[in-house]
Amino acid sequence: MSSNRNMETRSLLDELRSFETGGFLDLGHPLLNRMADSFVKAAGIGAIQAVSREAYFTAIERLDSSSGMPTEISGGKKHRFPDLKGETNRKSLEAMVKNTGKESIQWGLAAGVYSGLTYGLKEARGAHDWKNSAVAGAVTGVALALTFDDSSHEQIVQCAITGAAISTAANLLTGIF
Repeated sequence: MSSNRNMETRSLLDELRSFETGGFLDLGHPLLNRMADSFVKAAGIGAIQAVSREAYFTAIERLDSSSGMPTEISGGKKHRFPDLKGETNRKSLEAMVKNTGKESIQWGLAAGVYSGLTYGLKEARGAHDWKNSAVAGAVTGVALALTFDDSSHEQIVQCAITGAAISTAANLLTGIF
């Protein structure tokens, strides 16, 4: 009975603090927990980033149209979501939800794959070093490149190299800063 009482008196802050130690999900294995937790957190960040970017471009477009200057002269950029200009608000909203969902999945995929690989490589090799980071970054870069609509061989290789370089640099700079 006292445990039910304790659950009723917990504040929102207590609930949020519990995520720091336990994560969002308990799937029964540390690898799965880590991957799922990273996926959920990064997917949320990806959705916020996609919606805020679209809001920014919409606001800039409105300012450009009210000033009468062509978009090319005023420095405005094209929307990342080209389908957002539907015939109705409903079609625009559907396009934004679809594109935001896709970007959320991309962010979540990248975080989940990277987190799972770094954990798995650390367990398999018994060490967490720049080599693990390079492999995890490269595989994550490939996975992310494969989610693009028009991924080419060159783009896949470039994403693998970029992922490996960023991950390795982050690992090497961890002790410095």
